[in-house]
Amino acid sequence: MNAAATSPVVLLVEDEMIIAFDIADQLEAAGYKVNGPHPSNTKALGAIEAARPDVAILDVQLSDGDVYPVAARLREMDVPIVFHSGHADPDQLMAEYPNAVVCTKPCSAGRLESAVRSVIQGG
Repeated sequence: MNAAATSPVVLLVEDEMIIAFDIADQLEAAGYKVNGPHPSNTKALGAIEAARPDVAILDVQLSDGDVYPVAARLREMDVPIVFHSGHADPDQLMAEYPNAVVCTKPCSAGRLESAVRSVIQGG
């Protein structure tokens, strides 16, 4: 009954809706609460300011540009990040966001869920 209140909130920023809804379904089935999907920086930044998530899954290329404004704000708020992208350079992301996890698309559902669990636990 109280599981929803204690479930970690995952901010999902993804502009490919088929992928986004698949990820959201998978995370909800694993017991997470999903905030999103948000297809743009504008919508994601609004969601962050409305409610701080516990963790974020970020696609790098969004409908209104790269996700770096959202990633920078999440870092300021000390929110763990999982990048989920088929276009970004993983080494560059890790250099800029050393505490993040990078999952290259396509990525298995289990791998993405493991990454979320890992960054929530701080490792």
